[in-house]
Amino acid sequence: METVNDYMPLSNDWNNERLQNLKQMFPDWFTSEGTLNIDEVKKAVNPDSVNETERYEFRWFGKSFEKRKAFTPSNATLVFDEERSVNPETSENLIIEGENLEVLKLLSGSYREKIKCIYIDPPYNTGNDFVYNDNFTQDKKAYWEESEYVENGIVIDTNSETDGRYHSNWLNMMYSRLLVARQLLSDDGIIFISIDDNEVHHLRKLCDEVFNEENFIGCIVRTTGQTTGQDSDGLGSSFDYLLVYSKNTNRALNGLPLTEHDLKRFENEDDKGKYAYDQMRKTGSNDKREDRPNMYYPVINPDGEELYPIGPGGYESRWRFEKNTYDRLVDEGFILWKKTKKEDVEIWWPYVKYYLEGRTKRPSPLWDDLDGNKKAARDLRSLFNGKKIFDFPKPVQLLERIISISCDKDDDIVLDFFGGSGSTGHAVYSLNEKDGGTRKYILVQVPEKSDEKSEAFNEGYKKISDITIERNKRVVEKLIKVKAEEKPDLFSGDKNAEEKKQALSGLGFKVFKLQKSNFPRVEFAPNPELSDAENLEALKKYIADKENQLVNAFNRDELITEILLKNNFTLNYKTVPQPHFKKNEMVLAKDEEKETLICLDVSIDEDTIEYFKTNTDKKFICLERALDTTKKYNLKHYLGDKFNAF
Repeated sequence: METVNDYMPLSNDWNNERLQNLKQMFPDWFTSEGTLNIDEVKKAVNPDSVNETERYEFRWFGKSFEKRKAFTPSNATLVFDEERSVNPETSENLIIEGENLEVLKLLSGSYREKIKCIYIDPPYNTGNDFVYNDNFTQDKKAYWEESEYVENGIVIDTNSETDGRYHSNWLNMMYSRLLVARQLLSDDGIIFISIDDNEVHHLRKLCDEVFNEENFIGCIVRTTGQTTGQDSDGLGSSFDYLLVYSKNTNRALNGLPLTEHDLKRFENEDDKGKYAYDQMRKTGSNDKREDRPNMYYPVINPDGEELYPIGPGGYESRWRFEKNTYDRLVDEGFILWKKTKKEDVEIWWPYVKYYLEGRTKRPSPLWDDLDGNKKAARDLRSLFNGKKIFDFPKPVQLLERIISISCDKDDDIVLDFFGGSGSTGHAVYSLNEKDGGTRKYILVQVPEKSDEKSEAFNEGYKKISDITIERNKRVVEKLIKVKAEEKPDLFSGDKNAEEKKQALSGLGFKVFKLQKSNFPRVEFAPNPELSDAENLEALKKYIADKENQLVNAFNRDELITEILLKNNFTLNYKTVPQPHFKKNEMVLAKDEEKETLICLDVSIDEDTIEYFKTNTDKKFICLERALDTTKKYNLKHYLGDKFNAF
């Protein structure tokens, strides 16, 4: 049965999808009319607690509303900004200017389960920092209208400690965004969230709920390189935190390169290469025989004598591994016997070799070896000719480490939906240059107005998103300049066009802006006094009256982007003209995974209908108003679900 929503240009309706998945898995939870019987759900969880109201959970004011809001679809769109893009034809990086919850919803279909790493540095709840107003929903005046979007950016609210909902406001802002962000993470994806003392305990409980506490990887403590709050009576602060969660429990972090200090251990060498070694007996905690009885067994030393793992003072200890592992390591040459003194007696003692080749080390939860915030601020000033255009940028070195321990080199996507000064994009470029990787990024930054008294505003950066874009533009220009100096012939003339294109690959980005839908129908409001059928007819008339007046007014490229985005195409789609269609202007749109034919003409010709009669394997999208009843029926009959009238 058709509904009003079938005619709306909406992003994916997560609430409906979740409900349909539930119905498919547990049909007995639903009534014959198809509605969810909540009592059946309660009985499945615990039959004896249907009337129980007290349970352990993390609650705050506004939580239920934020969850509903997170999974409602968006009726906005994204528009390509060619003027502010840099080398868009050779790069798949994206910088999106817009309110991040709405943008995340729009990305949730196209980039669902495609993001390998999410890093965010959300506004800290310090009593003065802002929380997002979120005033963009369909039943309110759109945020880009209320805040004069094009000129000034989005309105934001302060969250003072005198507000009775001080923590709730901040949690609401984070909750809805994390719920949607989780949909974007790949099965082996990881999220890192920077936070300080004020909300780290609340954020931990929030993330336990969104990502599941079993997927908590750890809490990293990062030294900032400076101490704040020294004028207070309490303790100053010289560190912040990174909460780390995986999408699934079986995800491990990548190792880190060994430092010069680490390499000093690998001073021994044999025909297999450099190696270090540790004794085979388990030391430290859980080193007693009773801790792991199967790891207490005799081994034969070079003199042919049995040797058991005996600890200091003569207690029965254990080896590091079972007997079958020991036998394999002997065969592979990983066991080293050395003479050593045990209680003034020289005996043979076994050690295990660890070879240097391919070795990394596990990341520590204490990161005190990276550039601090002062260095990050100096580097950003240097990039902007000594001007201070952003407060508290995150160090590029920090972002490089986060990306390296969570992503592979090739084609993994990093998302930062609190883009700020653009450090995450900078880090992706830097890391790719170092190791030849092809990682990509998506940055989202709300067009928040810069402080009119700031140096950034005086330099022409009226919105924070202007800084996000300009920083990454300057990074790209700097990298290209270095390449041109190293290989000047590559960038002169057209004879090396293909080589030049290859050299520029990944060095650039496409800019998109959040914008109202191109379809006036999104402003239609159903009349609560009418039936669903009556509202549907009213909407059809509204579409006919409003949109038929705009036949020649819409921007074709913007409309294609909106339609493809709502049909789950990525923003790096390509279009190819199809000249063999003589009566309609047709293009083939395709991204990395799918393709469709699309036509925006005001009328679909009968010859085009005939084409799809014999090419039923093709997908086709056109405008609803381009079809009469017969043509729509025929296309639906020939193509089935592969046809979509928008």
